[in-house]
Amino acid sequence: MNSVVQIARILVGSLFVFSGLVKAIDPLGLGYKMQEFFEVWAGDGYLPGLMNYLHSQSLWFSITMIVIEIVLGIGLLIGWKKNMVLSFLLLLTLFFTFLTSYVLFTGKIRACGCFGDCIPLTPIQTFIKDIVLSLLIIFLLIYKKYIQPLFKTVMGGVIILLSITGATFLQFYVLKHLPLRDCLPYKKGNNILELRKMPAGAVPDKYEYIFVYEKNGEKKDFTTDNLPDSSWKFADRKQKLVTKGINNIPAINDFSLSDSAGVNVTEAILGQPGEYYLLFLQNMNTGVRNWSAAFSNLAQKARQQNRPVYIITADKEKVNAFFNIRNVYNIPVLTSDATAIKTAARANPTLFVMKGPVVQGKYSWADIDKAIMR
Repeated sequence: MNSVVQIARILVGSLFVFSGLVKAIDPLGLGYKMQEFFEVWAGDGYLPGLMNYLHSQSLWFSITMIVIEIVLGIGLLIGWKKNMVLSFLLLLTLFFTFLTSYVLFTGKIRACGCFGDCIPLTPIQTFIKDIVLSLLIIFLLIYKKYIQPLFKTVMGGVIILLSITGATFLQFYVLKHLPLRDCLPYKKGNNILELRKMPAGAVPDKYEYIFVYEKNGEKKDFTTDNLPDSSWKFADRKQKLVTKGINNIPAINDFSLSDSAGVNVTEAILGQPGEYYLLFLQNMNTGVRNWSAAFSNLAQKARQQNRPVYIITADKEKVNAFFNIRNVYNIPVLTSDATAIKTAARANPTLFVMKGPVVQGKYSWADIDKAIMR
């Protein structure tokens, strides 16, 4: 039995550490995922005041959850305070099971993000994983007498403290400098225009259209091959999904650029030859002083090298006021969907160095000076 317990301990502890680290390289990703849950629950009327507050604190919630996950995993691996660690692990796993079951059985959220964007799992896979984990932790609670601490001095506490510090530092580092590993479709080397196309071998959704006609106060449904005569008056049209498509969602599904007149200029901007810069700016809420000087230097270099610069934002009025009214940058401000910007740019702002539709480099606001030197 001792060997089985040790295998289970190593398996559970390692999985929690791995899961936490995968999310720690992009804590904003988990924060955005939690925002989805809070938005849905608020919309469904479940404590909307609390859900809206948690929505505003989603990043801190994400950072805290990731630290707890990593520290509990390490605590189990070294046998530190096993009663407390196992109890918290069970509570955390039950919480994850609730989230994954909600995703699986309601269909209101596409995925739970349990392993971040680097290891996407289907709802059924994550649900089964959490059930198995719960059973393993219950097993460890029953046979916890076989779990002995690896360190009987204060070293165990020191390791836990270092784990908390390291997990927290890692997350704040990537929040400032972008994720250590980019697992999103906008990563370096990707062709954005190609990824906006339907995947090869895609099967589109098949719909049936139902036409509603009215006559003498009576409404009746008709199909396209069985339309009524001219004595009936058209009232409505309904669309019914007959067959769900397969692999029919592009990797980049919601990204488009519009100019000041509202014209879609995505193909024109991304299809141009040569190098140019895209500055993704969600809003003007962050400290402009932290990056404005570096951006001024970049804009000056871009003019000297005849490289176009574009600002991409969802907050057009405030951003345009800053760049082209209060400051004479003379830079086009393009609008895009806020969710697409959050996906493309994990820091606010984030600079893309582009060559045609291909991403040559990505730099957070703290590293714009590196783009100047390339």
